[in-house]
Amino acid sequence: MIRLIVGLGNPGKRYEKTRHNVGWMVLDRLAKVLGIDFSKEKFKGKIAEIRNDDGKKIFLLKPLTYMNLSGESVGELAKFYKIKPEETLVVYDDLDLPLGKLRLRLKGSSGGHKGVASIEQCFGSQNFSRLRIGIGRPQTKEEVVNYVLSPFREDELEALGEAIDKAVSCLKEVIKKGDIDNKIMSKCN
Repeated sequence: MIRLIVGLGNPGKRYEKTRHNVGWMVLDRLAKVLGIDFSKEKFKGKIAEIRNDDGKKIFLLKPLTYMNLSGESVGELAKFYKIKPEETLVVYDDLDLPLGKLRLRLKGSSGGHKGVASIEQCFGSQNFSRLRIGIGRPQTKEEVVNYVLSPFREDELEALGEAIDKAVSCLKEVIKKGDIDNKIMSKCN
């Protein structure tokens, strides 16, 4: 049962439309589609609440701790509401996937993503689900930091929009069912 969906990003106008904020972009679009908003600020994050078809509460969280400290926000909310790692789904950008590709997995490693590593550290576990949104990779390793903190180019916006729409569709299925199964994973991947 998924009880917490986390979108990773960085707070502030400066980062709003950057590649590293894809997780926030997806949750913002999801909230708009569902007619809810992130009206609460608590646990070092912005929170929205919804109920699945069985009436069970699901939290949407956008940590306000910069990316590398995302686990602080996730950990506080999870501890307060007694949410286990297995009940958590994290949405974030991935350099190793081509722009616009999605990968939904039940667990895995951080793959070098510092926001995900922070959540792993907070939970003491890698056993949480991940919806990775491909942002592509720059030409050299030296460019990675600037790349993830840069806005999408005009010629990338269509693929980004399609990826966000597909991610929202997947998350709606997860919310409706309350869990992630092979059918949902096939649809998302």
